[in-house]
Amino acid sequence: MHELISDICVLIAEDEEKLRSSMKEYLELFFEHVYSANDGMRAYTLYEKQKPDIIIADINMPNLDGLSMIEKIRAKDKECKIIITSAHSEQEKLLQAIELHLVKYLIKPVESETLKNLLFEQVDEIRKNSGRLLLKGGFSWEAKSLKLYDAGDEVELKEKEKKVLEILCKKANQNVSVYDIHNNLYADDPDKEFSSNAITSLLKRLRPKLPEDTISSVYGVGYILYTQ
Repeated sequence: MHELISDICVLIAEDEEKLRSSMKEYLELFFEHVYSANDGMRAYTLYEKQKPDIIIADINMPNLDGLSMIEKIRAKDKECKIIITSAHSEQEKLLQAIELHLVKYLIKPVESETLKNLLFEQVDEIRKNSGRLLLKGGFSWEAKSLKLYDAGDEVELKEKEKKVLEILCKKANQNVSVYDIHNNLYADDPDKEFSSNAITSLLKRLRPKLPEDTISSVYGVGYILYTQ
């Protein structure tokens, strides 16, 4: 049994009940967080609440059509990956969709394998662009924002904890000496006196915020952060 993708959230906006249900069931084979809505307005409400990384939206939906929903999202969010589906090719709407910076415009029926491969491509791109590193137990670290997430929920870290985690993640699965950690912590204060006890104390506070055995100490040498 493969491990579910827990750091990427997917939203399905589709008014056809059977299709929506089967698509959700299929995607839940790969993703831990899959949400669905049967019209554009409900989908937009879910978007605001869950902040999905990827949206799969039908072009024709009641209350708020797919393109209008995407326009509302794009007004505030340029990063979300959006895939549009349609029962048939509509040239005018396709041209409008292109301006909304979509990942793909898919004509129904969409083959499961095609959708899966496309989604996995987006997962890789999202992780690469955010500097996201997968840790144990569904945790992830985003290098650009210096934020730690537990299955999508941010874990509160103090500034020094962020700095320690940053250097450990940069050298994941490698030993990082206490001196390297000290130099990283006090890069703006090179005259700061070295103290291994201070670093030990800091790591002791950081460890409980991560899955068990994520950070191991190498006696007399340093620390290793294990990703899997």
